[in-house]
Amino acid sequence: MTRMILTRLGTAVLTVLLAATLVFLAVQLLPGDVAQQVLGQDATPEAVEAMRTELGLDRPVLTRYGDWLLGLFTGDFGNSLVTREPVGPALGLRLRNTLMIAVPTFVLGVALAVYLGLVAGLNRDKAPDRVASGLALVGMSIPEFVTATLGVLLLAVTFPILPAVVIDGDQATMGELFPATILPIIVLTISMTAYILRMTRTGVIDAMASEFVTTAMLKGVRRRDVVIRHALPTAILPTLNVLAINVAWLIGGVVVVEAVFNYPGLGSYMIEAVHNRDLPVIQSVAIVTAIIYSLANLAADLGAMLLDPRQRTRQEAAA
Repeated sequence: MTRMILTRLGTAVLTVLLAATLVFLAVQLLPGDVAQQVLGQDATPEAVEAMRTELGLDRPVLTRYGDWLLGLFTGDFGNSLVTREPVGPALGLRLRNTLMIAVPTFVLGVALAVYLGLVAGLNRDKAPDRVASGLALVGMSIPEFVTATLGVLLLAVTFPILPAVVIDGDQATMGELFPATILPIIVLTISMTAYILRMTRTGVIDAMASEFVTTAMLKGVRRRDVVIRHALPTAILPTLNVLAINVAWLIGGVVVVEAVFNYPGLGSYMIEAVHNRDLPVIQSVAIVTAIIYSLANLAADLGAMLLDPRQRTRQEAAA
């Protein structure tokens, strides 16, 4: 088991290194001159050249790549081209803000999806199944920005219960941000639950129709025990990779929702950086997202091994 974990960790490290290389090269291929962007269109050629020297853009690409990669390993993400301040503290602050909505969304979304998917799968073609499947279909069909807009109209305008947008900026404390996280959490939970619910429902139906469940039922095992000990773990297995993708989506891909609520998270930080051609910030956000995605996939693989002894046996035999 230890060897399998180390192998997965090695694969995750290689994935992050490959992502770092691709991100760096992609950023270098962006059109336009960063120094010109920083100084403005009226800057003289001499000023632009001086700025390029100051930013280190006159050095060879491989040298810049090596320095940037070394900085990543030492925790130095470089300085923002816009604020001229270190990227690390601002990146950590934005990541904290994103985690404030991502963690509750993930917990609520998984809990609701598994429960509703289990109820729907155990009551196939009955009223609970039709209701849960219908809600999932609606949640999958409506884009996040529509759900967010409806949430603002209902809970911030018609019934002013929650704040519609964040007005304190990215320097707001966790206490100041908390009321503004509720609407984004609701919107993201609806979207996340819909996809996982459908997969869980299908997994429960397939598991309940399998031979090992039928055998357990014929041996007199209580239906509740069969569902909890046998059917549910088997039904969750196919959803683990989807959960890993949703983790990456929650961390870096909720740009639309953050834009609607003016939420100072990691996604909006990336959009601001792209608009300003702030290359160190773009690279840093992309690498953090790649690291989280790799760790989420690693957790999904290990979870699959824990839930399915057959996978452990195959991995140990291969090792």
